[in-house]
Amino acid sequence: MKNKFSKNQGAALLVVIALILGGLAYYASIILSSTGIGETMSIKLGLDLAGGVSITYQVDDEDFTSEEVSDTIYKLQKRIEGYSTEAFVYREGDDRITVEIPGVTDANAILEELGKPGSLEFRTADGETFMTGDMVADAQPASYQNEMKNNEFVVELTLTDEGAKVFGDMTSANVGKTLPIVYDEKVISDPVVNEAITGGKAQISGMESYEAAENLATNIRIGSLSLQLSELRSNVVGAQLGSSAISSSLKAAAIGLAIVMVFMMIVYFVPGIAASIALAIYTCMVIATLYLFEITLTLPGIAGIILSIGMAVDANVIIFARIREEIAGGKSVGSSIDIGFKKALSAIIDGNVTTLIAAAVLGLLGSGSVKGFASTLAIGIILSMFTALVVTRFILNAFYAVGLRDVKFFGRGKQLKTFHLVERRKLLFAISLAVIVAGFAAMGVHGSGGNALNYSLEFIGGTSTTIPFEKSYTIEEIDADMVPLVEDVTGDSDVQTTQVQGTNQIIFKTRTLELSEREALNKAFVDKYGVNEDEIQSESISSSVSSEMREDAVKAVLIAVICMLIYIWFRFSDARFAVSAIIALVHDVLVVLTCYAVIRISVGNTFIACMLTIIGYSINDTIVIFDRIRENMKMKKAKDADALCEIANVSLTQTLSRSVNTSITTFVMVFMLWLLGVATIRDFSLPLMVGLISGSYSSICIATQLWYVFKRKIGKNKIADAA
Repeated sequence: MKNKFSKNQGAALLVVIALILGGLAYYASIILSSTGIGETMSIKLGLDLAGGVSITYQVDDEDFTSEEVSDTIYKLQKRIEGYSTEAFVYREGDDRITVEIPGVTDANAILEELGKPGSLEFRTADGETFMTGDMVADAQPASYQNEMKNNEFVVELTLTDEGAKVFGDMTSANVGKTLPIVYDEKVISDPVVNEAITGGKAQISGMESYEAAENLATNIRIGSLSLQLSELRSNVVGAQLGSSAISSSLKAAAIGLAIVMVFMMIVYFVPGIAASIALAIYTCMVIATLYLFEITLTLPGIAGIILSIGMAVDANVIIFARIREEIAGGKSVGSSIDIGFKKALSAIIDGNVTTLIAAAVLGLLGSGSVKGFASTLAIGIILSMFTALVVTRFILNAFYAVGLRDVKFFGRGKQLKTFHLVERRKLLFAISLAVIVAGFAAMGVHGSGGNALNYSLEFIGGTSTTIPFEKSYTIEEIDADMVPLVEDVTGDSDVQTTQVQGTNQIIFKTRTLELSEREALNKAFVDKYGVNEDEIQSESISSSVSSEMREDAVKAVLIAVICMLIYIWFRFSDARFAVSAIIALVHDVLVVLTCYAVIRISVGNTFIACMLTIIGYSINDTIVIFDRIRENMKMKKAKDADALCEIANVSLTQTLSRSVNTSITTFVMVFMLWLLGVATIRDFSLPLMVGLISGSYSSICIATQLWYVFKRKIGKNKIADAA
């Protein structure tokens, strides 16, 4: 888009953009002011920020195995993700399962919608059971128009491998007959077999309404549980963190955003002003999107959004660096703006699309917080690309049209002395290796008894202690007085608290306590608060991140990495770029792991979010440098290793200011979160800062150097050493 705006058109466009920003800011302010206080226009908050419903089920089966309990927990977890990706299911005691769903306050409504778990059987017309509910992987309502243009309502079934075989054999033998579906000895559907169904997918038609199809699907899903459950109790629980968690995070975001804007304006002058306006629009759009798409927001989610604000600057930095290069090359400001956007396009698209691929895979295959993180990440990527490539460009062209055309308003790129980083690759590799080895050594030192990392309650479970007090306490009072008391008894800082609304009960979740420790904890509260010891209840609880959820996360990450590798390979037409980028990514993950191992930071749900964030950030940073290498390789063919080394060094030097500036803006946002955030969020932001530093280091000092080595040693078109 060449600059064809007249002065009046440019002025009018700036007025329109100002009005849009004002409208978005007003809309976002209403959403933020409502969030956390229960008004209609508010973002859905997770259990840690807003509380929700806690439902405990009793296992009715007399004989059951631990595997059946784990299977039931996993299926319930997948089911309640329809309410929130931040919902959790865990085992309590030997024969109870607790479901925690954030953002809702009506336990009865959840129980009614979720259904009463019971036995589900598929029978022949003569009453013989041939398939049970645990062979059904999923059941969903659907509607479509038939040949007469009438709406048909159906239930679509997805069967397990075992179920597909059994169902295929039975339907083949019973075409034209009914196969009743029985739930708790009551026939809930009596479908006729029209044809043999052998593909593992089935459809129950003839529903009178979509609601009827939805109810049948719910009963089938709930009946597919491995165990029969009955409701034992349900509570509305308060937020695990005080209102200060939200306010301090918002304060950190506001201060960080202001610092980033000032930094951009100082470094880039008029383009920096344009970027700041676009960044403000981006922030408001993210807030609005979270509300409109009803995405559940937790404390790690807030941190992720704050991080995305820093990352959103990246595309602008790439563009502005290109504009300055064109000005330094003798182009006019107008031409430089146009050419700068064109040359920056491939790096921006490749970097963001690669991360977007990862977000898509994580969203499709992940569970729980992984799925929630993927949604937030995808929103950030799409909106940041839009604001950088469209909004910033309109603003810059409008500024140019109204008369801001002098080179002094835009800056001129400087010819930097080439940094010879490739030649120092052995030293740089050694530094990284030493850090990673230190991490494994730390894990080895603490590794006895499965304590290589400081796993939190979400990963290893613990003890839940419910204490009834004579009066109610605020979250701030609990954090200031009671949590230190629990930490003193348990000798561990990983303490989670939950208030049961409508009562004076407070639930303390800690590491697994021995009988003597439970007694000591009870006595401490009796002595200080005068509670009735006979009313204190203690239960063992399982991890809320089940082994199946961890497997889902690992599988999703591995597939995401493979997809990113394929995309980079395709875009750069060279597998060596892709392999180098992935190794640099693994490097960053291991460095962050070292941080967790050495400092003994608690490894919980925020650990997963932190690692996923680093993956997205690292790959994006590396691709920008690789894009410049690709461009320089087209202009100057490398005939020998010396020429190849020069191209790599020049490319690193040309992109160095961009890498540094992006790292500064992103680091500032996370640092403010660490400085002003509550204790829980600090455990997230500290390793995240380490990951940001590592991501920048690996892009500059590892990825390109690896590519250089691979380019010389591997592949058909290897570059030979100089003669």
